[in-house]
Amino acid sequence: MTKTPFSRIIAGTMTWGSWGKNLNNYQMIELMNLCLETGITTFDHADIYGSYTTEASFGNAFGESQIKREEIQLISKCGIQFPSEKRGTRIHHYDYSKSHIITSAEQSLKNLKTDYLDLLLIHRPSPLMQVDAIAEAIEKLITEGKILDVGVSNFTPSQTDLIQTKMKVNYNQIEFSVTHFEAMLDGSLDHMQLNGIKPMCWSPMGSVFKIDDEKSQRVKKLATELSSKYNVDIDILLLAWILKHPSGILPVCGTADKTRIARLMKATEVELDLEDWFSFWIESDGKDIP
Repeated sequence: MTKTPFSRIIAGTMTWGSWGKNLNNYQMIELMNLCLETGITTFDHADIYGSYTTEASFGNAFGESQIKREEIQLISKCGIQFPSEKRGTRIHHYDYSKSHIITSAEQSLKNLKTDYLDLLLIHRPSPLMQVDAIAEAIEKLITEGKILDVGVSNFTPSQTDLIQTKMKVNYNQIEFSVTHFEAMLDGSLDHMQLNGIKPMCWSPMGSVFKIDDEKSQRVKKLATELSSKYNVDIDILLLAWILKHPSGILPVCGTADKTRIARLMKATEVELDLEDWFSFWIESDGKDIP
């Protein structure tokens, strides 16, 4: 099966279910169609979202929609285990046994009402990871056509290298934003470029709309000043800042707000001037760049 490129902006579904807006079928279908109308074709999931319920809610909506499977790309993640009576788990932990990876991926397929995932991510690194077991599980899933590609999430360069001793990692979904930019300084994004790994980022708005601290206030002030220059809202400028990085980061935007979703792709049309890009970094850090 041919891999379809992911959209430049990815729709994160974590807040679509019970961990957020708790959307019904009609509302989810409405959001899916809105995403497609604006050019967002890729949807990011994880088995744990909504305490193991959001994938199924999305799948039910997708099953009722008129959307063709080949029009969208579906990403999911596995490995995190939350306390759950249904699953028989007592504490928060990680499970990367071969059987669990395969079972989790197959359950995601059932939940999402699809025959394959475009991408499966190992959700967070575990000290007890057995690379052979992970590689065997992934190989089986790829051979059977149940996943088309594989990556990791929240992995450091050394943890990624460990996985790559047994299999190629093609994606790493990390936290990255104008207020959380360590990955461009600690070698993480350099490592991805060197190894042909495509970065995705979660929480691309960072703390700007979450925490009213001095950092957020400085960034907001600059973004407000520049919004008239670029004729876009400040959240679009924050995405454009990420998109300018040469590693080709794909932002995963976790909003379920129709108005915001409708304008997200405008960020792909904004080319920040060089000094404006560095101005965001300076305002976020609170001091001149090194």
